[in-house]
Amino acid sequence: MSNIREIDVSLVEDAIYNLAIEAGYKLPEDIHEKEKEALKKEKSSVGKAVLETILQNVEVSAQGIFPLCQDTGLAVIFMEIGQDVHFVGGNLIEAINKGVERAYKDAYLRKSSCDPLTRKNLGNNLPAIVHTFIVQGDKVKIFFDAKGGGSESMSKVQMLKPADGRDGIIKTVVDWVIEAGPNPCPPTIIGVGIGGDFERSAILAKKATLRHLGEKNSDPRLAEMEEEILTKLNNSGIGPAGLGGITTSLGVHIEMEPCHIATLPLAINTACHVNRHKETLI
Repeated sequence: MSNIREIDVSLVEDAIYNLAIEAGYKLPEDIHEKEKEALKKEKSSVGKAVLETILQNVEVSAQGIFPLCQDTGLAVIFMEIGQDVHFVGGNLIEAINKGVERAYKDAYLRKSSCDPLTRKNLGNNLPAIVHTFIVQGDKVKIFFDAKGGGSESMSKVQMLKPADGRDGIIKTVVDWVIEAGPNPCPPTIIGVGIGGDFERSAILAKKATLRHLGEKNSDPRLAEMEEEILTKLNNSGIGPAGLGGITTSLGVHIEMEPCHIATLPLAINTACHVNRHKETLI
């Protein structure tokens, strides 16, 4: 019989606080490396100039004075919680929200949450968007995703017909990203969620954007689709900032689950070139 491990929610609050600040100022190293690789390969002089500016921005932001982007995003939290964990010391969601509110205040990160109808800014960047997954063990893995509004607005869920199949999925993703053009601040990272149901496909797509760039899908069918979509996007001519070039996207990541026999849910979640996410293990 497994021993139950108690974790005080104050540890989660502090972890969220630190992740939010780090995500706001420091680009993940895998994305940084991909952007440097893209600069070496880019053929467009304008595209090169944009990538050089992006990389300069990364260096300045890493000094901790200015965030990577003025849009410091909503706080999206993915938590993999071991089934042998028992949280103590308070309410888990309240602790997460406290960590977010403290971080956005102390680090001078822009608060972006508002009332959907009045558009009045709430002034605290709350509530955090929290997705929990129960896994084996007694650890808690936390992924913090600072999701900006521009790239999020270029995301969608579409219920395809089952007969659309593989080719229909690829066409829908490629057509949508090309239609989005410069709006999501390319070069982008495209998360694709296939299967589940309406809302599950969207969660899969967003989770897919957190995978390390260059990490191949373990399913060879999906790995092949990722590569095909990425090639088509980078041949579209959109390029960095939508000003032309061969670097429209840095990566395409697909997550897939079984779905109902009468459905084919497809979600596309777009992340911009400052795909700000950090993770930690408690």
